[in-house]
Amino acid sequence: MLFGAVGLSFIVLAALSMPIVFALGLSGFLGLLIGNFSLQKLPSSLVAGTQHWVLLAIPTFVFAGNLMERCGMSYALVDLARVLVGWVRGGLGMSVVLAEYFFSGISGSTIADVSAIGSMMTPPMLRAGYKPEHAVSLVASATAMGILVPPAIFMIVLAQITDTSVVGIFLGGFIPAAVTAACLMSVIFLQAHRLGWPKDVRPTWPRFVQAGKASLVPLVVPIVIILGFFFGVFTATEAGALVAAYAMAAALFYYKNVTWREMLTLVYESALLTAAVIFLLAVASIYQFLMGMLGVPRMLGEVLGPLQGTPWLFLVAVSLIVIMFGMVLEGLPAAVVLVPVVFPIAKQIGIHPVHFNIVLTAAVGIGLFLPPIGVGLLMALRFANMSVGQHFKAYWPYLASLFVGLLLLILFPEITLILPRLAGAVR
Repeated sequence: MLFGAVGLSFIVLAALSMPIVFALGLSGFLGLLIGNFSLQKLPSSLVAGTQHWVLLAIPTFVFAGNLMERCGMSYALVDLARVLVGWVRGGLGMSVVLAEYFFSGISGSTIADVSAIGSMMTPPMLRAGYKPEHAVSLVASATAMGILVPPAIFMIVLAQITDTSVVGIFLGGFIPAAVTAACLMSVIFLQAHRLGWPKDVRPTWPRFVQAGKASLVPLVVPIVIILGFFFGVFTATEAGALVAAYAMAAALFYYKNVTWREMLTLVYESALLTAAVIFLLAVASIYQFLMGMLGVPRMLGEVLGPLQGTPWLFLVAVSLIVIMFGMVLEGLPAAVVLVPVVFPIAKQIGIHPVHFNIVLTAAVGIGLFLPPIGVGLLMALRFANMSVGQHFKAYWPYLASLFVGLLLLILFPEITLILPRLAGAVR
């Protein structure tokens, strides 16, 4: 009864368009009342859910990503991607994937990626003769892959929920993102020859040099993050502060196109997003308490029990559940509700925490871009003014490549674990 009441109240509140964090909070409060639990659990859970030092990395990475996008660094990365792969047939589509890989390494937010890459790459694709449904599919699938490229807010939240090294998760994301990107590019290459997509302009040597120079400033960020984590120079929190300081220096002394007033506005916007994430984690701790008292982890363990002998099948099942959650909720609410329930089971059957977190990150990325109500997909569709029904017929090959990439990550854990192990971040 308690579980049904909490779930039903959350569904009703969400259907009434109440913000997810308040819907979670009110339904959790209702659960405490119906279950006759002490209401002292409410403030103590809210505080406990936010007491983790790694969360300090969120505001700095968010601010740095917003500032670097405002400076125009994303344009430099797009130009570099087009120079590198644009000259092959379908290269403009491939450059969307490559640009997303570069840009995601400095933005930290999937929604920001959709906005930036969609606005910059959709018009050139349409002018080059790509149909709107294919242009949207490329932006959506590339951004679904981009969630795996650190730094990502979602990875920081997962590290807090599962008490896993955020450095290990960050390092574990680079190669899986590259594998998924390769799957996407393979599909784009086949589609380009099947549909007769044009080649982009073959770059001249001066243009290649110019694009390379322009991209040096933004590319410093992912390179420094990889090397710093790999050699243990700094933690994730320190990396966030370093990247934010670098973004400010680049904006003030190199690009010189951001005023102090605009910078303060970005600080304010970053603080709002950070507050929303922290509040969500605080509210989710009430759900974790209620699920524990109701024995939900035990019940789910019994349901998934037959799969515990085959960890890869367990991960497939959990990924499908996460994808369905991601279709209904934005990625963070999906994680904070589901992960505390399934993570203990994953540990019990011997799945490495970093591998588990990267697989879930990839699954949430896919869910955000699935019809009919994936938040990321709906944003991408706006750039071509299309409906979900018009788009899906063209989308399924790219979606299939994302599922192939996810399956490869599940079947071959070393794709995820090789970098963290070489760096000594995990055993």
